Order: sequence, then C-alpha cells, then structure tokens
Amino acid sequence: MRFKGLQENLRKALLERIEVGELTGLRLAEQTGFKQAHISNFLNRKRSLSLDGMDRVLNVQRLSVLDLLDPAEINKRASLRPPGDDEFENIFAVDAAVAARQPLIRSMHVREIQKFKQSFLRRLRPDVQGRQKDWERFVAVKANGDAMSMYPRLLPGATVLIDRHYNSLEPYRKGEPNMYAVRVKDRCKLRYVEVSGKSIILRPHNHAYAVEVMAVEEGENASDYLVGRICHIGIET
Repeated sequence: MRFKGLQENLRKALLERIEVGELTGLRLAEQTGFKQAHISNFLNRKRSLSLDGMDRVLNVQRLSVLDLLDPAEINKRASLRPPGDDEFENIFAVDAAVAARQPLIRSMHVREIQKFKQSFLRRLRPDVQGRQKDWERFVAVKANGDAMSMYPRLLPGATVLIDRHYNSLEPYRKGEPNMYAVRVKDRCKLRYVEVSGKSIILRPHNHAYAVEVMAVEEGENASDYLVGRICHIGIET
C-alpha cells in the first residue's frame, strides 16, 4: 500500500471516531498541537499530512500503521507459498456491529483470529444478493446471551462463522432451515428467517423465546437485513 492510501485510511478511521462521538476535529487539533483549520483540511481531503504529522495523529489516537493496512492484504503477503488444501486461512473475529455494517474488516476491529481449513471454506456455496457482493466474505463473531434463543443448536460463547456472501432465503440444504445473522439496528441476532409481505419474521429454535417481526424499510429488501448464513459453530470446551 502506498503512502497516499495510508493517509486515506487514517482519514477514514478518524471520521469513524468523529461519527460515533468519540472524537471531534477541535479535540484532535488540541491533542496534536495543529491548528483546527489544518485538521479540518485534512479530514475534508483538501491537504495531506507530513510523516511527522501522521506520527503525531497516530500517537495521540493510539493507532499504529498496522491499523491502516488492509488485514486481508497482510494475510495474503504473509504466505510465501501458495496455500494447499490442508492449509488454514485466517478469519477475523469481530464485534457483531462490525460484522453487520463493515464491508471490509480493518485491523482495529479485529478481536482475535480464527483459523479454518482452506478446503472447507472453498466448499461453501455462495448465494449473494445486492450490495454484499463486494463485502469481505467470511467473518466470525462470539454468540452472546441471546444465543439461548437457538438452544440447543447454539450456546453463549460459541464462535459462529458467518458467510456474508449467502444472504439469500433459499435453503442451503433441502429440508433444513438456514440459520442467519440478521442485522437489527447495530446488532446481530442469530435466528431462522422467514418473509411475509414487507415483514421479516425472526424465529427462534428454543420455543421459550418469542417470535419477532421486523418491518422492511422502504427501498430495501429482506436480503439487506441478512448479514449472512451461519456456516459453522465452534463450541469451546
């Protein structure tokens, strides 16, 4: 990646923090000693930062250059020989909100790395619809207490592998319902999914939990709410 790309990724990281209220342009100017106009021009792509300027921003925001690199590119370059069928691929475990919203996983969002066999991942059949064609395909998340809604298929603390290139309602296996990660605001819920008119029905496996109905907003389809199909569940023992 070139220096210009690093600058752009730094800009995006800062804008994300500003958007969620963790940072302001004024606060960043005070931290770095730059004038507010200097920071504003950088954030609005009107000027670049020098190497020294980037170092100052990275330092006060507790970022490293690795946070500005594409994890997939790092993973690819780390291998000096072509992967074989029995070799493993690194899959990034992230928070549910990141899995639901972020097309590409950045290193600052990675909680841990899970390893899956290349041969297993290649066998998985995609069925992608809409904007998720350009999303990084596989991500992993930790199931939370809500996972009891899918008991005994799922338990809290389990690691679930999400295929974000399968957001179709077509059954992956005949006669067996797909389990999906479903975007509900900024969270993921793990459920069986049905569609009725303009509503999405979230159905639990555990009958002690209620069925939920979620309206599809104007201009969106049911597939826009499906983060992906749950294609593997790992239980720690």
